[in-house]
Parts: sequence; C-alpha cells; structure tokens
Amino acid sequence: MGYLMTLFEKIIARQIPAQIVYEDDLILALRDIKPEAPTHILVVPKKPIPRIAEASAEDHKVLGHILLKAAEIAKKEGLSKGYRLIINNGPDAGESVPHLHCHILGGRKMSWPPG
Repeated sequence: MGYLMTLFEKIIARQIPAQIVYEDDLILALRDIKPEAPTHILVVPKKPIPRIAEASAEDHKVLGHILLKAAEIAKKEGLSKGYRLIINNGPDAGESVPHLHCHILGGRKMSWPPG
C-alpha cells in the first residue's frame, strides 16, 4: 500500500488549485474554501506534520514561523480590530485534514467560548 498525500500536500505540489495568499520555503497560506468568517486563511507548513501533538523539537523553526507569518498575513488582510488563530489537534477538536495548519479567522466579532 502506497503513501496517500493529504489535501494540503497536493495543494503544495500544485496538483489541486487553491487561492494562495502567501508562500515561502517553509509555508503556504491559502484561503479556506468553506470560510467560517469573512477572512479565513489557512497557514500550512510544507513539511507534512500530521498534528501539533506529533511535532518534534526539530519543528520549532517552522512552528514559530507559522505564527509570525499568520500575524503578518492578518495585518496585510486588514484585520486591525482583531483575529483568531486556531490549530486543531485530533478529530474531537475539529481536525479534518491530518496535516498541521493554523486557521486565521477575522472580519467579524468572535464569541467565546468557541464551538
């Protein structure tokens, strides 16, 4: 049985089209196809890390990069009134793709607690 690529790996490999808003050597950021807010962007590491609980100490650079770039992207998107960053870990948290990614949600008032 061969390795099955995740949806995000296929997007990174340009096998599936996406509306990419940012890319560098470590990450790719794209607009979510089912947005939960007026602005809903996913920041995805190019290295396939299944979820945050499976990240290792060697992943610290990319993990920090995801958060710093998410803040830059949010600023570029005009989310000056605020935004939410979300990383789901496991099916009970809402994880739908087993490839770590950070959601940037903004453009509307967020409630607490979420979901």
